[in-house]
Amino acid sequence: MAEHLSSPRAPWARLLLPFAAGYYLSYLLRTVNAVISPDLTRELGLSAADLGLLTGAYFFGFAAAQIPVGIALDRYGPRRVESALLVLAAAGALLFAFGHSLTQLAVARALIGIGVSACLMAALKAFSQWYPPDRYAAMTGQIMAAGALGAISATLPLEVALPLVGWRGVFIAVTIACMAVLLLIRFFVPDHPAHGAGSPDGQQGTVRQIFASPVFWRFAPQAALFSGGLMAMQSLWSVPYLINVAGHGLTHAAQHLLAINLGMLAGQLAIAAIATRLARVGVTSLRMMQAGFALSIAIEIAIILTYGGGLALWFAWGVTSAVSAQVYGVVAGYFAPALSGRASTAINLMAFIGAFAVQWSYGALIDALTAAGFAASAAYRASLAALVLLQAASLLPMLGAADARARP
Repeated sequence: MAEHLSSPRAPWARLLLPFAAGYYLSYLLRTVNAVISPDLTRELGLSAADLGLLTGAYFFGFAAAQIPVGIALDRYGPRRVESALLVLAAAGALLFAFGHSLTQLAVARALIGIGVSACLMAALKAFSQWYPPDRYAAMTGQIMAAGALGAISATLPLEVALPLVGWRGVFIAVTIACMAVLLLIRFFVPDHPAHGAGSPDGQQGTVRQIFASPVFWRFAPQAALFSGGLMAMQSLWSVPYLINVAGHGLTHAAQHLLAINLGMLAGQLAIAAIATRLARVGVTSLRMMQAGFALSIAIEIAIILTYGGGLALWFAWGVTSAVSAQVYGVVAGYFAPALSGRASTAINLMAFIGAFAVQWSYGALIDALTAAGFAASAAYRASLAALVLLQAASLLPMLGAADARARP
């Protein structure tokens, strides 16, 4: 079992809080374009596909970094890796603040994606080192709640701030925040003894073991289409969907985005509060995922059929989507502890490949359908329906899965 810090209060204060601040910024940067998309479209003259590509550049950079990040986390530890990468996030935010072309902003978004690529994975690696397995789901819920707060900050609070400072001012503020958080992590988070001087890579195993495992590919489709699909909607397409399908103004659409983010926060806090007790009575993370994904599909269908739905439906979508974060612990449980960083980043790679693919193809499908004569409302609903069909198909490999720790 992992060695623990001497004080029972030290793990929460010295591990959760700094990493939570980093993941808060990561999720804020992930979702900020949903609210500033009308300004970006107007200022740069973007098509739907251009907007999807620009916003999706974050996911492309994030995904490209995942395998190197996993290797680095297992070798050097979460404190060193995340604090170093946040320098790139700050540089990307500053470049975005002063960018004036699609190319400049896309490069900046990709750099931001690389810079925050370890924010969640570093926390999960630290939790696996310092906490026993039965607390992992609860700790995951807590760190994900910090991300939900970041997403909430990128809705109505951002919409209120935009007239005051503009989207460029927002990114200047984010640059300063990134620098503050990297200093907090660098000088406040402790190193686990295994990473005091780095650990030999040869003792850790290889990434090939993970990608060659049938177990990994049992869960990769859900990571791509549920986690990735939600990120694509949450970080960009939810607001245009509500504007074009339901006829909402920006403020009302931002309220629905706030609702889904509040739902995610509520779901993550609930998981953090009860997951440990549920696991002890047999309701594991895997079972929560199976039930939550099925409910998410039902809610998405309701949103399509009701031309956008109400705040309650979007809140419920957020609650059920909270289970998607459990996939990291579920997949990592099938592999040796020394591979936990690589297992988590490998599944995260699938999520961000999915987010990039869904975000870009969603816009491309909308452009194609409208060019073929479909009304914007029908094009947006058909694109969401296509995502739901893919999500339903992705559930099939997971239905027969067994819990890793239940296996001999």
